[in-house]
Amino acid sequence: MPIVVNLDVMLAKRKMRLKTLSERVELTEQNLSMIKTGKAKGMRFETLSKICDVLECQPGDLLEYVPASEDE
Repeated sequence: MPIVVNLDVMLAKRKMRLKTLSERVELTEQNLSMIKTGKAKGMRFETLSKICDVLECQPGDLLEYVPASEDE
C-alpha cells in the first residue's frame, strides 16, 4: 500500500506509549494498533485530529505517500 503510517515513529519521538495515546484520544489500543501497523482501511478526520493534538504534530508527520515501484 502506498500510504505508510508513521505513528510508531511519532510515539517514539514523544516518548509516549500506545496505551497513553489510547487514553488521551479515547480510542481503544486495538484500534490504534491497527492504525499504527497500517492494517486499518481508513481513519476519520476527527481521530486524526485528536492524535495530532495529543502528539503535537501535523497529519503529514503521521502519514507518508510512498509510490509503488514499477518492479512490483
